[in-house]
Amino acid sequence: MIAPAMRRALLTTIGVPLLVAATSAQAMRSDLAMAVSRTATDLIERWRGQGQRSQILRFVQPSLIGLIDGTISTLAPIFAAAFLAGSHAALLVGLAASLGAAISMGLSEALSDDGELSGRGSSWVRGALTGMATFVGGTFHALPFLISNTQTALKVAYVVVGMELITIAWVRRRFLQVPLHRSLVQVTMGGVVVAGLGALIGHA
Repeated sequence: MIAPAMRRALLTTIGVPLLVAATSAQAMRSDLAMAVSRTATDLIERWRGQGQRSQILRFVQPSLIGLIDGTISTLAPIFAAAFLAGSHAALLVGLAASLGAAISMGLSEALSDDGELSGRGSSWVRGALTGMATFVGGTFHALPFLISNTQTALKVAYVVVGMELITIAWVRRRFLQVPLHRSLVQVTMGGVVVAGLGALIGHA
């Protein structure tokens, strides 16, 4: 039997480090949440402080480039993997393709134009926007493959891709003044071509 005094000392010895660790983890989560909130607030303030031309050059265009690339470029590997190996493979391939494309596109945007000559603002802000938009565009139509039944997942993915293409067309109409019907035709043709290539390879 352990004496009460020794038991209390043992519990105290174990409990204090655990309490410190829990407190530290909570503080880290709080700091991270505050940092994300400050970043979002800074981006909103920068957005509001720009004229329309600067908004398009510094924020809209980098985000739109990423969204288009993420949505269209990942269709071929995702659908090819779905037809070849099923839903689970398509999900993993989609996530991998989205992450790879996000890093590639973010670096490309950041390193190709420092903003000094073009007046497009911070290269790293543009790169971050492009990378995040690329990841979002590529991930959304990969998520339906969480459904284990491949045929059902494909049907849901088709709907998600359609919604993504409509969103891209709307953004182009809203900020770039591209007629909605023309934008829909352009982005839909690109999506159909790439998805068709994926389906052909998947059935090869």
